[in-house]
Amino acid sequence: MTEKPTFEENLKTLDEIVTNLEKGDVPLEKALNEFKHGVVLSKELQDTLQNAEQTLTKMMNDDDQEVPFEADNEVTKDSTEND
Repeated sequence: MTEKPTFEENLKTLDEIVTNLEKGDVPLEKALNEFKHGVVLSKELQDTLQNAEQTLTKMMNDDDQEVPFEADNEVTKDSTEND
């Protein structure tokens, strides 16, 4: 049974696909297949990042209840304090 590639491996593969396609010297059929593979990898990477974000946006409060981590509010607050 083959092991599922890691996030980093998929990201490297996607980067290689993009680099090859940007060169423009890939035959059309191969370019289409590479593009399709890139789209699949991009979706997998996006899903992984969304899952990680959901995991990281929860933290425990003093009552051991999960509450959302409000990083967006802190960034906004920090940026307004600097103005």
